[in-house]
Amino acid sequence: MSSRTNFTELLEAGSHFGHLKRKWNPAMAPYIFTEKNGIHIIDLNKTVAKIDEAADALKQIAKSGKKVLFVATKKQAKDIVADKVKAIGMPYVTERWPGGMLTNFATIRKAVKKMATIDKMSTDGTFDNISKKEKLQISRERAKLETNLGSIVDLSRLPAALFIVDISKEHIAVAEAKRLNIPTFAIVDTNSDPNAVDFAIPANDDASTSIALITGIITKAIEEGLAERKVDKESAAAEEKEGGKTSRDEAEKLVVGTKFKSSDDGAAKATAGPGKKPRRKVN
Repeated sequence: MSSRTNFTELLEAGSHFGHLKRKWNPAMAPYIFTEKNGIHIIDLNKTVAKIDEAADALKQIAKSGKKVLFVATKKQAKDIVADKVKAIGMPYVTERWPGGMLTNFATIRKAVKKMATIDKMSTDGTFDNISKKEKLQISRERAKLETNLGSIVDLSRLPAALFIVDISKEHIAVAEAKRLNIPTFAIVDTNSDPNAVDFAIPANDDASTSIALITGIITKAIEEGLAERKVDKESAAAEEKEGGKTSRDEAEKLVVGTKFKSSDDGAAKATAGPGKKPRRKVN
């Protein structure tokens, strides 16, 4: 199978530019090709291999029907990630990471339920019986919850994996995932520790072009996994339907066969006549 991207594509996106040499993390040494004008240059051949590895793993997670949570709150990444992730129906956090999002998931779910309660109040007539001031306060609270939790409203259970842009900025998310043994995938620049996550993609995590390219490849892989899951489910449903039809056909054949057997027995008895015994053969 060919790679999902190539050296040239990553080079054009500026994925090779790391941070200043003095800001580097020594653990990134295996992924650094050289240093130019005081800036580290990332080895893009290794980036290609790591993208393929991460994409294949995330594809399988999506195929299994589990959720992948995307985390990208930095200015140049939030809009790009939100747009790409919305298209595949996965949850994402692009505003502020709410502390305890994973480790205190039950509390987060309560906040989500509170949003649902406020929504219900606006439709069942409750808003008509409260003052304008109270209505404004509730609406502001709803807007705040929407900002922080809007994209994870449908996340009814902990995600199966996290995809993160800039693990230095999102260190709380990384720590929470590690504590709960949730696999982590991330774009890791030269100033971060790649050992902090399970699947590190060495690349520029500041350039919007680099973020867009890599996030696009990852979301496409997840989309493939979802499509394969749909095909498998349809095939299974078709097989089950065909199996049910075959069982019914066999049952009908059995019933018809029984009827014919009963008819043959009846005919034999009628021929023999009532009270008559079959003649003995005389040699």
